[in-house]
Amino acid sequence: MDRRKVLKNMGLAMGYTIATPTLISLVQSCKTEPTITWAPEFFTMEQGSVLTKLVDIILPKTDTPSASEVQVDIFIDRFADQVMENAQQDLFKMSMSKFIDKALVDSGKEKVEDLTPENLELVLAATLKVTKEEQVMYIGKINNYNVALADGKEASLEDGVSRFAFANNLRGMTIWGYKTSEYVGEEVLAYLPVPGEYVGCADLEELTGGKAWSL
Repeated sequence: MDRRKVLKNMGLAMGYTIATPTLISLVQSCKTEPTITWAPEFFTMEQGSVLTKLVDIILPKTDTPSASEVQVDIFIDRFADQVMENAQQDLFKMSMSKFIDKALVDSGKEKVEDLTPENLELVLAATLKVTKEEQVMYIGKINNYNVALADGKEASLEDGVSRFAFANNLRGMTIWGYKTSEYVGEEVLAYLPVPGEYVGCADLEELTGGKAWSL
C-alpha cells in the first residue's frame, strides 16, 4: 500500500496541495514519532492535549486501537502545520479556540489542562447535533467567510458556526487519518498489497470476511 500516494490524493480531494518532500516528512514523522515524547508543532501543548482527547472521543478504543494509539492526533497536527494554507490554519486555530472556550464555560473550569474527556464530549455532541438544514446553512456561512478573507475583506463567524467548523473538520480528519494509518490499513481493513484477479461482482463476506478494503 503506497501511503504517500494515498495521502497526496486525499489531500488534493480536500483542496490541499502537498509537495512531495513535505508529504514524505509528514508520513515518516507520524510513523516514527513516539507518542510519549510528542510535542505539537502547530498547536500549543494545551491544545494538543485537547486534540488527543477529542480524537479518542470520536474513535475510542474497542477491539481496535483508539485514534491516538495509531497517532491520528500527531497526523492532524503535522497536516495542519505542513499542508494547510495560512487561511485554513487561521480558521482551524480560531474555531478550536471557540470550541475550547465553550468547554471551559460549560464545565466551570478555568484551565484548558483541567478539561476532561467528559467535558469535551458534551460540547462535541451538542455542536454536531444539527439538522440537515442547519448544516447547510453553517457550511454556507463558513464558505462565505473563507471567500471574504480570500478577497482581502474583513469577516467574522458566529461562535456556534465556528465551533461547528472545528468539530466537523476534526471529525472528518480523524476518520481520514485513522483509515490511512498503517496499522488500520494492514490489520483492520482487508489488505492486499499485490492486487490479484479482478472480481467485478462478488459477496464481500466471501472475499474479505466482511471487511472493507484498505486504501
